[in-house]
Parts: sequence; C-alpha cells; structure tokens
Amino acid sequence: MQEPLSPSYPVLPLRDIVVFPHMIVPLFVGREKSVRALEEVMADDKQILLSSQVDPGVDDPSAEGIYKAGVLANVLQLLKLPDGTVKVLVEGKSRVRIAEFIENDSFFEARAEYLSETPGDLEIVTALVQSVAQEFERYSKIRKNIPEEALSAVTEATDPAKLADLVAGHLGIDVKQKQDLLETLDVAQRLEKVYGLMQGEMSVLQVEKKIKTRVKSQMERTQREYYLNEQMKAIQKELGDGEDGQNEVAELEKRVAEVKLSDEAREKAEAEIKKLKNMSPMSAEATVVRNYLDWLLSIPWNTPSKTKKDLGLAQKCSTTIISALRRSRSGSSSIWRCSSARRSLRGRSCASSALRASARRAWANRSPRPRGANSSASRSAACVTRARSAATAGLISAPCPARSSKR
Repeated sequence: MQEPLSPSYPVLPLRDIVVFPHMIVPLFVGREKSVRALEEVMADDKQILLSSQVDPGVDDPSAEGIYKAGVLANVLQLLKLPDGTVKVLVEGKSRVRIAEFIENDSFFEARAEYLSETPGDLEIVTALVQSVAQEFERYSKIRKNIPEEALSAVTEATDPAKLADLVAGHLGIDVKQKQDLLETLDVAQRLEKVYGLMQGEMSVLQVEKKIKTRVKSQMERTQREYYLNEQMKAIQKELGDGEDGQNEVAELEKRVAEVKLSDEAREKAEAEIKKLKNMSPMSAEATVVRNYLDWLLSIPWNTPSKTKKDLGLAQKCSTTIISALRRSRSGSSSIWRCSSARRSLRGRSCASSALRASARRAWANRSPRPRGANSSASRSAACVTRARSAATAGLISAPCPARSSKR
C-alpha cells in the first residue's frame, strides 16, 4: 500500500552505499548539489531523501541515474571540514519511492510515497528471526569490522522488519543486492534473502580466512628458513668453508638448470641441493649428497644415442659371438673329460715312486759343473735327460700291480 506525500524533500544521491531504515550512518558529502541539499535540510529542519546512484562512477547523475526506491532520513549531525566537504550523520526512518522529481537548479528535489510492508507467514517469520540472529552472531565473529553496538542492536531487535534491515545494512554485498533487499516489502522474503546472502558471505569469508592463514604460515616458514640459512652462512664463513661450499652449490644449481632432466629427476635434484645448502661442506653426509648429484647429472638425460641399423654387421657380430661360445663349450667339455679320467686313476704307480727315489740319489752324488764347461757337455746332458724322460713316461704309464690288485 502506498501513501502519497504532499511535501517535497531534498534528494541526496549516494555512491556505493544503501541506507536502510533504523540505521545510523555517517556520510561524507563533497558535491556542490549535495552540500546545498544538506544546507536546505538544516535550515528548514526537514528530512532528506537518500537514494543510491545506479552508476556510482558518475559525478553528476541525472534523475534517471538514481534508484526510485529510497529512504527518508533525519540528519542528526552535520560538520563542515576544512577541505570543503561535509560530514553528516543520518538515521534512516521509512521506505519511500520517488514519485516525481521537481525542477531545481540548486539540488535534487522530489516528491515521494511511503512503501508499506507485509508481515508474511508468522511461523516462517518466527523461525527466520531466530536463524538470522544466530547466523549474524557467527558472521560478526568472522568479519571483524562489525561494531559491538550493531551486534547488540540485532540481538535485542524484536521487530522482524527491523532485524532484517539491521542485518542487511552490515552485509558485505554489492549495491544491487542491497537495493533489492530495500525494495523487498514482504518481511518473510526479506529475512530469507538476508539469511541466504549471509551464508554465502560466511562461506567466502571462511575461504579467505583459510587462504590468509596458509599464506601467513608459508611466509613465516619462508622467513624462518631465510633466517636460519643466513645464520648457517655466517657460521660457515667463520669456520672458513662457507665460500667453497657456496661456489659448489652454485655450480650444481647451474648444472641442474642446464641438464635436460625429467620432472621427477629435477625435483629430486633440487631437493638434494636444498638439503646440501644446510650442511657443512666438510661433513660426510654432504659428500654423499654431492656424489649422488654428480652421478645424477652425469646420466645422459634425454640425449638419444646414434643407433647403427646395419643388419649385415649385426649378423657378422652374432656369428662371431656364437662361434666363440661353441669353442668355449668344446674346450670346457675336454677339460671335464680329462678331469674325470684323472679322478678314475687312484694312487701312484710303483715306477713313478722308484724313479723319483733314484733321481734324488743321483742328484745328491753329482758333482757341481764347473763354470768354464763347454756347450757340448750341456748338449749331452740334455740328450740324457730326454732319454730318461722318455723312459720315465713309459714307467709312469704302467700302473702299480700292488695297488691295482686291491681295487
């Protein structure tokens, strides 16, 4: 239901803000038309009509650039600042709709009509009031910029329409969404919209909080690692081995950047280099890590070798290898047969034992040969030796009768 308003009211276009009934809001005004509108209100002790701009980026909006739904407000306090702007404290009172604008070159002026609200279903409204109040308490804990006075006002509110307006004014939503809540006259629908928007805001705030916590922990860990690394460098510098270790690590980092490693190998190499930075260059563990990195970087990663596709050469090589394997197998078989034959001959021959005994006696009785002996004596001795060797071979080949009879 709409009730006509006979008088006209100065209009204050708002940028990036929507004022609801029952809200007390400070405003900073700098445009000439807006300042003159406030001066008119203070001079005649009038109420002022607050309505948001459709496009907040326009400095001098037209009548079509201002939303028709707004709120009548009382000016509680006005303070002129040295830079020419005005700080004003206003309190929203009633929902109104602009019926028509009145021509005025000094400021915006319009006639408006009251907008009556509908209460909605009582059971639904009662349930929504409790849910909205509880959810706003949780919302205020996540969003830290809500004052205690606002939380107390929401908690103490008994009128469902007032509760919806108070909560809507403190939500971090855009102007279009707030303007939609201002134009929603059904209290139950407005409470439901407020509850849904508040839950969406809480989800976003919780995600932002998690991200901030994670980023903060990462920054703290990074700062801690930087501090510890600087301390380690200072200690190594005092010990006299810091520069060599740093040069070696820099060389390894350069090699890792140049070699075309796989992703897994590069990740492992970087982890080992990071570990090496925190070690003393003279420690045994650092030596192990350096050897591992040298081995890892010496592998020809992603470097294909030249493959010879010559079938004739491959057949020749395989034939040579097969022939060598056959000769090796034949020689192994001969050795195996000889070894088996030797194992079958048990004991020593009698001729062999007698020959060795006589040889020892003959060698003991032999006089030493003088140094000046000619070569003929040597040749005759060699002939005798060959004859004896032949006789010995014949005797050795005959087995001992005594031992053979025992088998």
